[in-house]
Amino acid sequence: MNILITGGAGFIGSHLCKRLVENNNFVICVDNFITGSKENISILLKHSKFRLISHDISQPLYIDENLDWVMHFASLASPRHYLHHPIKTLKSGLLGTHNCLGIAKAKKAKFFLASTSEVYGDPHVHPQNEEYNGNVSITGPRSCYDESKRAAESLTYAYMRQHNLNVRVVRIFNTYGPLMHPDDGRVVSNFIVQALRGKDITIYGDGTQTRSFCYIDDLIEGILKMMGCDYKMPLNLGNSSEFKVIELAEKVIELTGSSSKIKFFPLPQDDPKKRKPDITKAQEMLGWRPEVSLEDGLRKTIEYFKRKV
Repeated sequence: MNILITGGAGFIGSHLCKRLVENNNFVICVDNFITGSKENISILLKHSKFRLISHDISQPLYIDENLDWVMHFASLASPRHYLHHPIKTLKSGLLGTHNCLGIAKAKKAKFFLASTSEVYGDPHVHPQNEEYNGNVSITGPRSCYDESKRAAESLTYAYMRQHNLNVRVVRIFNTYGPLMHPDDGRVVSNFIVQALRGKDITIYGDGTQTRSFCYIDDLIEGILKMMGCDYKMPLNLGNSSEFKVIELAEKVIELTGSSSKIKFFPLPQDDPKKRKPDITKAQEMLGWRPEVSLEDGLRKTIEYFKRKV
C-alpha cells in the first residue's frame, strides 16, 4: 500500500513508519521537525520504500502519488511542548486534520486519526470508555491540545457522514519506549532521565494520581490491527494496568540503581487525577491487548536512554 503519515519522525510516528516499511508498504513521511527528529527515521532515509517531506501539515500539501491511507499523527503531544506552542498545537489539530482529510478525500484513501486519552480531560468516569464524553476545560492551559483533538474527531466524522470517507480513530493512552524525546516532559522519560543523571525525581502533586503505561510495540500492534478492521468509531488503545505516579518513580529508581530522591511540587492546572482505559472494545473488535509488562518495557526504555544521556 501507499501510506502517508504525518508526524512520521515523532515518537509513535517513526515506529509506525518502520513497521509499515518492513511490511513492504511505501511510506511518505511528513514532518516539520518541531518535536520530531530525523534521527528517529535515519535508518529509513535511503530505503526505496520511504520518502520524507519536510512540511508543516497545517499548511496545504499536494501529493502526486496515489494513496491507500492518510494517517494523521502530527501533534505536539507532550505538555511541555503544547504549553509552549499552544497555537501551533491548535493548528495541527484543526488545520492539519482538515488538510489530511482533504487529501484522503481527493485520493479516495482511508483516513486514520491518532486521537488521545486527553479528550476525556480530568475524568469523572473511571476507567474511561469510549462512550464517556469527558470533562475538559475549554479555557484552561491544556485546552489547546485537548480541544484540538476533540475537534479533530468531530471533523473526521463530519467527513465520514458528508463525504462517505472511510475513517479510523484511535484514542491513544500514555505510551512510552525507545525514541521518546529525552526532554519532552512526559512522566516516564522525565523520571528515567532524572534517575540516570542522579537528579531529584520530580513529582507534581502527591504522587497518588494514576496513569496506565503502554509500551510502544504493543501500541503499534493495536494500530496495525485497527487498519485491518472495519470499525469506524473511536477506539481506546492503551494498557489497562493502573499505577500511581509515585510507584512509577520508585520502580524507575530501582531499575536504574539510582541514588535520586523524590521531590514533590504543586500539581499543574487541569492535570488529570486518574487515567485508565477501558479496552473492552479493542479486545472485542481487534483481538488485541497489551503484552509487555511495565517492568520489561521500562528496562528496554532505560537501555535506550542510557545511550542518549
